[in-house]
Amino acid sequence: MDIKDLISRISEDQVKFLSLQFTDVTGSVKSLDIPIARVEEAVGEGVWFDGSSVEGFARIYESDLLLMPDPTTFKIMPVNFSHAPSALMFGDIYTPDGEHYEGDTRYILKKNLALAKKMGFDEFMVGPELEYFYFADDKSPKTLDNGGYFDSVPLDESNDLRKETILALEEIGIHVEYSHHEVAPSQHEIDLRYSDALYMADTVMLYKLVVKQIAAKHGVFASFMPKPLSKENGNGMHVHQSLFKKGRNMFFDKKDVAYLSVDARHYIAGVLHHVRELCVITNQWVNSYKRLVPGFEAPVYIAWARRNRSALVRVPQAKYGQEKSTRIECRFPDPAANPYLAFSIMLAAGLNGIKKKMKLANPVEADIYEMGSIVRKAEKINTLPGSLIEALEEAENSKFLKEALGEHVFKKFIENKKIEWKNYRVQVSDYEIKRYLSVL
Repeated sequence: MDIKDLISRISEDQVKFLSLQFTDVTGSVKSLDIPIARVEEAVGEGVWFDGSSVEGFARIYESDLLLMPDPTTFKIMPVNFSHAPSALMFGDIYTPDGEHYEGDTRYILKKNLALAKKMGFDEFMVGPELEYFYFADDKSPKTLDNGGYFDSVPLDESNDLRKETILALEEIGIHVEYSHHEVAPSQHEIDLRYSDALYMADTVMLYKLVVKQIAAKHGVFASFMPKPLSKENGNGMHVHQSLFKKGRNMFFDKKDVAYLSVDARHYIAGVLHHVRELCVITNQWVNSYKRLVPGFEAPVYIAWARRNRSALVRVPQAKYGQEKSTRIECRFPDPAANPYLAFSIMLAAGLNGIKKKMKLANPVEADIYEMGSIVRKAEKINTLPGSLIEALEEAENSKFLKEALGEHVFKKFIENKKIEWKNYRVQVSDYEIKRYLSVL
């Protein structure tokens, strides 16, 4: 869509405001709202903004940055989403010299996709499954229903909220595979249809916005917090992924027992090899590691399998043996991650596995949670980091991660997470008060 077509579309739909969006280093969406009179100028020339006020962006003496809208991301927002008809576009960030800004996480994904293309893979396809909770408000995690996995009415009182959200997503061109109630009370999942990684990263940001907006319209709060309920399963973002070349799925090999190509096996090996370094990005919050504990369905042990859902990486059996649907599923990320960075580093890890022809260990089909520590040690099954500080220690010395993210994002991200850990350490929780105050 060129600028003339865009202006025509805006006029036809009587759009009054255009929201230009980008994402900071930690994955928080930022927005600049442009009145309709300025749209042609904004889309054609971009919009300057102060980068020093955005987390992980520029320092105060180099703060001027240009947000250049990407017309391919144009979406007319659903009716009643705001007081006046509005549209949305994502953008890329440039320096005053006209160079791509190294702190732009969308650009980081583009660079890793370019690396994949250089290696002969012209598409990195992903399909994320994002879980979230509906709560009565944002002050405490009070659930709305007592439903469980795949439950429907009357247990699932939030069913209509999910359906309205899907209708809103479809209205703006975001295609949904299916939705259902998840394991925990008031926990839900809407799965997005497989697509290329850049489009999908934009879509994840928009998906989360729509989920929250529809909930707010009904006086409810939707949360993608990894572990809001201490005794229930947390929210995951399982990411299905595969590499394509000229329309062919390069993960597929009909002669292989698991229908996995040599490249697919090297890719899995690369992810498993680097996963402890990846966690600071895919599981970036203190709370993320409350989810990654045994007994709550989240993966903890570094292994892969064809059927075993306790494994970190799984080869789904859906449409098993069909070329287009052959893929792997990384089960460790959570939905509070920055999708541009999460997709970037999983791709980079897999590509490194292919480049270095990393050998893939045998699949582990037994329930790893039920194995004793001696058995796991004998099988050489390592674990994910148990806390944010452990993940930070893995990441800080990772040459691989610095190359995948670029020095700017790597440095700013690590700095941000160190501050978060420092702030967390000085907090005294309710658990500590109840457990120790009266006895110590």
